[in-house]
Amino acid sequence: MTLWSTTPLTLLAAGTLALAAPAARADLYGYVDDAGRIHLANEKLDARYELFVKGETNTEFKLSTELKYLPPPAELTDHVIFRRLQKSPNVARFEGLVAEFARKNRLEPALVKAVIAVESAYEPAAVSPKGAVGLMQLIPGTAARYGVRRSTDPRENIEGGTRYLRDLIDMFNGDLRLALAGYNAGEGAVQRYGNAIPPFPETQAYVKLVMQFYEHFTGPKVEVVTRKVDTGRIRLTIPGRRNLPVDAGAAGGLLLAEDGATPNSRGPAGQ
Repeated sequence: MTLWSTTPLTLLAAGTLALAAPAARADLYGYVDDAGRIHLANEKLDARYELFVKGETNTEFKLSTELKYLPPPAELTDHVIFRRLQKSPNVARFEGLVAEFARKNRLEPALVKAVIAVESAYEPAAVSPKGAVGLMQLIPGTAARYGVRRSTDPRENIEGGTRYLRDLIDMFNGDLRLALAGYNAGEGAVQRYGNAIPPFPETQAYVKLVMQFYEHFTGPKVEVVTRKVDTGRIRLTIPGRRNLPVDAGAAGGLLLAEDGATPNSRGPAGQ
């Protein structure tokens, strides 16, 4: 019998170990404990162990579906999923499909990308111990509900997953966090807890992590601050945009006349 027990800091090394071990082609069982540690074995030791991989060697990607339940680090860039995506070509590879079905289902592409990142680390062959499959981790019942016949097919998977996510957002009146909780734990669980995020540690961690990736994929927000200056004009300050022209001698920002005209539209003296 081969047994592994990992902490978040050694998870990738453990994935490599499982890949290289003689038993790597055998079934692989495991579970995630309350501290976020992943325990692996090549047989079902007790009721906690579920089948992760059946006779396959690509254990690192198969385990990616459980990485979302690891304790979140202080910085998103330290999360194992984030580091994995930096080396994966799949974010760019599926950009077109994400944009297509996000538009079709009135979703922001950044949100869809965040869900895919957390659900599967962008691995289309990912399978969870509970049988969720593919990029957006569709369980068989959800896949059938949305007409997805091949959940490992990226196009079918993203189409079904985005339709489901759209329905959840509508169901919970636009509350994105409740929709994400429903995506993870099921809409029934959210409703049973009075339309609130269920008190499941894994679901609460999931919602937080998706929102972090959502913000990451959205990019920095541009905030426009206006204030009057002594010249009677209005200064617009747009943080983070260092390449914009500024008024000569000004500390920063664009100057507009108070009536909306440009600074030079009424002559040098502004008359």
